Amino acid sequence: MAAQDLIRLKSGIPGMDDMMEGGFPFPSTILVAGGAGTGKTSLALQFLAKGAQEGEQGIFFTTLSEPTQWMLRFASRYGFLKRDWFGRQIKYIDLGPFLMDNTQPSRILEHIEEQIAEHMPQRIVIDPLTVVGEMIQGSYRTFLYDLATRLKNWQAVSVLTGEVLPGQAYPVELSYVVDTLVLLSTDLSPEGTRRKYLEILKMRGTNHATGKNLVDLSAKGFVVQVGLR
Repeated sequence: MAAQDLIRLKSGIPGMDDMMEGGFPFPSTILVAGGAGTGKTSLALQFLAKGAQEGEQGIFFTTLSEPTQWMLRFASRYGFLKRDWFGRQIKYIDLGPFLMDNTQPSRILEHIEEQIAEHMPQRIVIDPLTVVGEMIQGSYRTFLYDLATRLKNWQAVSVLTGEVLPGQAYPVELSYVVDTLVLLSTDLSPEGTRRKYLEILKMRGTNHATGKNLVDLSAKGFVVQVGLR
């Protein structure tokens, strides 16, 4: 199948679809990596909100033991999200308590799949996935490969967020198993102010734009200023 024939889902991020031939390949796995404050969770929520607008089902898995009320309070500042979507078009599932009691990779995968089978989403977010690597017993890379394969078999686009350690460009083990790698970063502008940037480092089957692009992040959400760096 030619690249232009791939089924794609709109990202929901103004400017971003223009960087990747119209959207994320469907099905596929996306790693959104970056340090603290770069906007990983915000981008993931905007991706789910786009699906809700299109009548698609989404799941937001959190690994940080954050209650639904906290997520709703955090999300309420964004104009692109509606509170009524949570629990309906967007299912919010806290994996934290489960991960504390279950560190076997096979059991974690089964639990995630049970939730997916129940809700049958077209859009999935796991935020942040890198936390799981600190908790599981066994091979983290094998777990990641199995997870990525299962997610694609469920016919969904899955956004997996990953924290970047100091001096690290992106989580290396996770980058090997995903189809797309999006890097979020902050840097000083020529005027000396700190700005946010988005870069697509790889995207299988897509002639994507390269290089850092300036990002605006406000209550309206992410907007990529394509061509501005």
